Amino acid sequence: MPPELIPAIDLRNGHVVRLKRGDYNQQTTYEVDPVDTAKKFQDAGCKWLHVVDLDGAKEGRPANLGIIEKICRATKLNVEVGGGLRTEESMEYVLAIGAQRLILGTRALADMEWFKAMAHDGRFRNRLVLGLDARDGLVSTHGWTQTDADRPKAVDIARNVDSWPLAAIIYTDIARDGMLKGPNLRATTKLTKVCKIVPVIHSGGVKSLADITALKHLDIAGIIVGKALYEGTLNAADAVKELQLSTT
Repeated sequence: MPPELIPAIDLRNGHVVRLKRGDYNQQTTYEVDPVDTAKKFQDAGCKWLHVVDLDGAKEGRPANLGIIEKICRATKLNVEVGGGLRTEESMEYVLAIGAQRLILGTRALADMEWFKAMAHDGRFRNRLVLGLDARDGLVSTHGWTQTDADRPKAVDIARNVDSWPLAAIIYTDIARDGMLKGPNLRATTKLTKVCKIVPVIHSGGVKSLADITALKHLDIAGIIVGKALYEGTLNAADAVKELQLSTT
């Protein structure tokens, strides 16, 4: 199966925004309606949508749930949601309003025993995505504002959780995120080498159709794209078509 194009909608104060390298002080705000934007991605042939609650990621609790629920109700997209999901109650609520998958990063990495229990819990089994956001291969947390003191390697964490019933691992190269400088193919490839069971989703740096072509040859399940779609350097429908073309 070819990877899925997964367009991203990052929400801050109810607006669609993009950050550079995860820096909240380097924000671009797009004058678009998040629900209408999701509908356009669906019309382009996308099946999945990646929604990040940036306020939630920073504050430690979801903050844009109303918009997320509207997106889930207004489209047939499979929506994966991240940002501030650090309690069982918030996780259950986001699933209840229509999300298909939950992305956990900060809480998961801070308490891997808890995350393991949640991954095996019947409520969340095969619904959780581990977000591995890394600088130079070392994970960062708390909305990318902190790097773990022991600086674990993303590949080591991925290897340790590969036998768990997770929906996916999203690997984001923070240095490239929002920069339109192309994907880090080498780092993503390293992750796919240690993940034999859990699917890997690439995120960060995609600018053009050529980047999509390069990524589709990797053993990944999806490609998250944000800024390129809003800046017009990549067309969603074109990217979907490219991914459907045979790689042989």
